[in-house]
Amino acid sequence: MVTPIKKTIDLGDGRVITLETGKLAKQADGAVELRMNNTMLLATVVSAKEAGEGVDFMPLQVEYKEKFSAFGRFPGGFQKREGRASDYEILTARLVDRVLRPLFPENYHADTFVNIILFSSDGVDMPDALAGLAASAALAVSDVPFNGPISEVRVARVEGQFVINPTFEQLEKADMDLMVGATYENIMMVEGEMNEVSEADLLEALKTAHEAIKVQCKAQMELAEEVGSTTKREYCHEVNDEDLRKQVWDTCYDKAYKIAQAGSADKHWRQDSFDAICNDFIEAIPEEEREEKTPLVKRYYHDVEKEAVRRCILDEGIRLDGRKTNEIRPIWCETDYLPGPHGSAVFTRGETQALATVTLGTKLDEKIIDDVLNHGTERFLLHYNFPPFSTGEAKPQRGVGRREIGHGNLAHRALKSMLPDNFAYTVRIVSDILESNGSSSMATVCAGCLALLDAGVKMKKPVAGIAMGLITDKGNVKHAVLSDILGDEDHLGDMDFKVTGTKDGITATQMDIKCDGLSYEILAQALEQAREGRLHILNIINETIPEPREDYKPHVPRIVAMTVDKDFIGAIIGKGGETIQGIQERTGAVITIDEIDGKGEIEISAANKDSIEAAVAAIKAIIAVPEEGEIYTGKVRSILEFGAFVEFMPGKDGLLHISEISWDRLEDMEASGLKEGDEVTVKLIEIDKKNGKFRLSMKALQEKPEGYEERRAPRRDGGNRGPRREGGNGGNRGGNRGGNRGPRKD
Repeated sequence: MVTPIKKTIDLGDGRVITLETGKLAKQADGAVELRMNNTMLLATVVSAKEAGEGVDFMPLQVEYKEKFSAFGRFPGGFQKREGRASDYEILTARLVDRVLRPLFPENYHADTFVNIILFSSDGVDMPDALAGLAASAALAVSDVPFNGPISEVRVARVEGQFVINPTFEQLEKADMDLMVGATYENIMMVEGEMNEVSEADLLEALKTAHEAIKVQCKAQMELAEEVGSTTKREYCHEVNDEDLRKQVWDTCYDKAYKIAQAGSADKHWRQDSFDAICNDFIEAIPEEEREEKTPLVKRYYHDVEKEAVRRCILDEGIRLDGRKTNEIRPIWCETDYLPGPHGSAVFTRGETQALATVTLGTKLDEKIIDDVLNHGTERFLLHYNFPPFSTGEAKPQRGVGRREIGHGNLAHRALKSMLPDNFAYTVRIVSDILESNGSSSMATVCAGCLALLDAGVKMKKPVAGIAMGLITDKGNVKHAVLSDILGDEDHLGDMDFKVTGTKDGITATQMDIKCDGLSYEILAQALEQAREGRLHILNIINETIPEPREDYKPHVPRIVAMTVDKDFIGAIIGKGGETIQGIQERTGAVITIDEIDGKGEIEISAANKDSIEAAVAAIKAIIAVPEEGEIYTGKVRSILEFGAFVEFMPGKDGLLHISEISWDRLEDMEASGLKEGDEVTVKLIEIDKKNGKFRLSMKALQEKPEGYEERRAPRRDGGNRGPRREGGNGGNRGGNRGGNRGPRKD
């Protein structure tokens, strides 16, 4: 029997996280079981002993998977088994990957796989906030080289208080939802959404999260110490030539610095010029050595180019395209660019361009979500596409990649809180990136906002986004915060910090930090510079389209939402759906109805206004409450000897007694001329408080003849015969004898 090694982490709110190793998945290089209440994750790591031939990067793959059995559910579909990763699983895996990847040694190139599996959940605690901790703990107890540990936590602000790793229920009340990943010393990754929070509040949330992460990192260090895994494997994945490295540096650095110093806005000229320096060096190598040395030269030259660009920015304040550190590239945008979509816009910033379209649909167009712990519908969709031609690459586009899912999710978070409350439409934004050199996800936010306004969506406030960068030297003696970074500045820099928001606050953010010891003062500077850049872009958006389109375009389906008491749902649907189907058939409208929180939520959609109004009128007639004294138009449903029953409201019949048809005395119902199916106008003269029956009258709507003396109609139904002429109850018995007659013997 194995003796597992455990370590516990007290979250301080009654919840405890337990890390355990040595019991499950012992064939992996590292495996840790994480438990918190009824949530259980298993994280494993396996890394190849040798690197693949010619591999000069870190081939890391992180997978996150949730088993449907974890929550006692069956998977959907015909197969009834887990399939490809959902968007949620991909996004969770990306969060872990982004923290782990920078912390592997630069010269470690072995294929490495990290798998995190949710095996148990009670639907209370959120497992994605625990995935990073589980993955790092598995690395900590392995012999795989890793400059960790790290951990991730979710920090939410609920009723003004920061909560670490909130439950699903708590998160519903939060105005800030951030995932933060960090080592004991430094924050590495941030991603989340907010409801127009200030920069100061965001910084405070990061500090709160980091304090919690330090505790979790300390527990992993102690676990690794007990396991005896503090000594990592030896490896040799690179063979270097230091003399060649120095030769490349001495020959190429000054030339690369001059290209960086030129500050050209032409991306292709810059790239061709940088490539020419490297190619010239390779051409100068003796032919018999060239093939062997070329891969090393390219690797060393990359470091030369990176340092030249960074020093030019730090020492002279000159960016690759000649801009100042806080300068935004030229922007042009245009709305209503395409006639077919319900809304469209082009947003171009420098060499980055996004074409966004908006489609407005009905409830039937909602996305059905069937994840393990999240099953429902989504009414706001944003899809991001990044075709290879946007960067001039000659290669096919093979489906949607993880990067596209991640970038689309960030833009989705940025915009969704600014949609109108209780918006009746299902909304789909599609952003196609046509050019890319810089943040295309932030271009998507801007283009998506413009397209929404063009579609006539009454957004609470416009939203814009900007990507910030950072260049630091060793020891952080010098630093430069860059606004609206280029693709190369992202690749060669120390931070990629995307911030979206309105004029009043931040709505979403995503940050990846690649350097050690980034201070909160530098983060504060980056946030303030981002705010200034965001306001600049918002001004351009407002100049392009100051207000949302006054009305939707003619080909947009019209939708009306109604809320009714749940008791009316059955009446609206009718037996076997007869009533609602009849309304749809007569009006041409599409009607959906759901019971939500004890109310009937109705959505009526149609291609034109007349259909909408007809359907609304039909439903209002069903849910209307009859009132004494009101006049109604109804249909005769049946003719009896003593009168007629009239359906004066949908599903509501009343008695039209023969005596209430006309001021003239009618000998029988045949004399009334009424037939089944006739349309008549009646007045509701009485609602019986005991049994809820309705008495109707046509006579009450007719002018009383002059000199008319009321005469009683012949009694046929045992009902009221008119005023009693003398004492007793005889008047109610139909005779003129007066007095009580006692019970009738039948």
